[in-house]
Amino acid sequence: MRIRLASVFLCLVFVGAAHAASATVPGPTGLHAFLLQTDEPPSTVFHRTPSFSWDPVPGALSYQFQLSTSYPVRENSIFYTAPALTSPVAAPPLMLPWINGQPHSLYARVRAVLAGGDATSWSDYGFDVLPGAPPTPLPSVAGLLRWTTVEGATSYQVWLIDVPNANKAPGIGKIESTKTNVLDEREFYTFHQTANWIGTVRWRVRAVRSTEPGPPANGLPATTFGAWSKIYVSTNSPVTSGAITLGNTISDVVSAGVSGNYGAAHRLMPSFTWTGNQEINGTAVELYRVYVFTDSSCLNLVYTSPVTGAQSYAPRLSGTLALPADSNGIASARSEFLNDGPDPAGEMADGTSVTPNEDQAAATPTTTPPADLGTGGSTGTGSSGTGTSSSSSSSSSSSSSSSGSSSGAVPPPGPPVDLWDTDYWPKGGYWWTVVGVAPIANSQSASTIVAPGASYNSTLVPVADASKFSVGEIVTIGIAPNSTTTKITAIGNGLLTLATPLNEGHPAGEPVASAVSGGVVYRDVELPQDVCQQREGWFGISSAPAVTGAQDAFATGLSPTGHLLSAAQTGTFYGQPLIAWPPVLAADRYEVEWSAKAYPFNAVGQVMTPSTSLVLPLQTGTWYYRVRGFDDNLPTGAQMLSWSDPPQKIVVAGPSFKVVQSTANKFKIVGNGKSKK
Repeated sequence: MRIRLASVFLCLVFVGAAHAASATVPGPTGLHAFLLQTDEPPSTVFHRTPSFSWDPVPGALSYQFQLSTSYPVRENSIFYTAPALTSPVAAPPLMLPWINGQPHSLYARVRAVLAGGDATSWSDYGFDVLPGAPPTPLPSVAGLLRWTTVEGATSYQVWLIDVPNANKAPGIGKIESTKTNVLDEREFYTFHQTANWIGTVRWRVRAVRSTEPGPPANGLPATTFGAWSKIYVSTNSPVTSGAITLGNTISDVVSAGVSGNYGAAHRLMPSFTWTGNQEINGTAVELYRVYVFTDSSCLNLVYTSPVTGAQSYAPRLSGTLALPADSNGIASARSEFLNDGPDPAGEMADGTSVTPNEDQAAATPTTTPPADLGTGGSTGTGSSGTGTSSSSSSSSSSSSSSSGSSSGAVPPPGPPVDLWDTDYWPKGGYWWTVVGVAPIANSQSASTIVAPGASYNSTLVPVADASKFSVGEIVTIGIAPNSTTTKITAIGNGLLTLATPLNEGHPAGEPVASAVSGGVVYRDVELPQDVCQQREGWFGISSAPAVTGAQDAFATGLSPTGHLLSAAQTGTFYGQPLIAWPPVLAADRYEVEWSAKAYPFNAVGQVMTPSTSLVLPLQTGTWYYRVRGFDDNLPTGAQMLSWSDPPQKIVVAGPSFKVVQSTANKFKIVGNGKSKK
């Protein structure tokens, strides 16, 4: 039902006398959910958190909106409340888990608040949030699994059915996590590359939706996983020999990255492929490392892969293989699958220590809007879907929800295994290469502690000669039984940084020695800057969100004449409009900013939300907004993706009609230059 705003304001005048009867006033009609705009085809199943709208109610001062897990609604089933919405739209700032039931698992309800504090009855609507169909295989190359993306997924898990899991009973297999839609087969290839090891790979895949922003606040257990796909079988051709030759980068797109055949920019961190096993200097290798740089000279390093025996590499959230730390371990590895674990010591050809991105500490998610760079004038702040502006308030997005518990561990963000947008592809991008790696016997590392000594529970040890050691090396500090054995995570300024704190304090003069006899260091055969002169790939990443549909914004709200419309039907809104945007691959949450000018864009309000919609807290005027995603697997403090461009225009106007009191107990409607008594 569409109600003209004139009727709304007329009822505002007279409802004050109906206080006692308000409980019987019917609730709002037309309550429903949608993803981008209110007039899209109706549905009760969604792949991500939807938005909501309903027909305006005559005489409504505001609306109360709630989400719950039961119908009829019980107080302990309510997990989200917006108590004072000023427009008939709602955009819950939640990442709803995948959940469904009979007839539904989630319920929305809304009522109008009338003059005098009375309210209508509640209107209800049931819906479910489910992943789409399980991922299915996409064309790929030997040593690389690839599948279709799932809307709403923030990562994927791949079940390698035939790889033993060290922490599980035999026959269960091994599960790996990735943010992109590709997984390399490093377990199958590393230290064994014959057909009986690599020929056939059985696997399943499922989508993961992080509820990191908070599951239902009432504590309802909520899974983060979609259904497993059926078992897929991939076959691999034999490992190629000859000169190492770079292939495509592969994710949601396949890109050759060579002049004249650039291919598309990736929306996800890509995988890297190559053929051959012979370095430029003639050395034959069975292990490889991928490097990514911001320059074609391969000097400004931004990404380092772990060592792999496959002729492909795709970043993982679940970490590296635990390569053998000595020659005996390498011999054993040729007859068994390697478990996951930190890489041992690695070096470039000149002895520079290298640490794979997969072995770095987990990045810290960005949950509050960062300061804008170069725009100035940004005064708004916000989080979890509520925001403030120098020109308006946003009571329309208030929530009484809070974080709850979940049945299953929420996957952590993981290490920084993604790269920033490059934009303007192919005018800018990243350069990459592959370098052969060989396990080199590592001489016994030994030195002594120097003044002032190493304190109990410290992770720093000052040594006489730090050059004796390598990052990733296992060392023993002190003399047994008062010693600590742990891994070196960093070296600098004469200090060894340890993975675990010291069990005891150690004075100057006590020994620090390698804990591995006959250990190996995984050293590159050649320098990346040297091989880049002869083999170098190029790729771009661009993940800017699309915020428009055809020529109109995805927006919903009241028109100045009181109709609930989408931007496809009106260019101007009355009150606070709801904007929406399609999800962005790799984005874990979004930031929305609005400005009174498109250029220069000086933000006067900012909001962070895990959802893909927002009620903009705008006053009357012409406004411009933009949206960008944030990727938890970029380095801490620098996780923003590209802004949508150009900024989207949205106009907020006053009503076409209003009710005024001209004399005692006499009212008239004024609008369009006419008046009626």
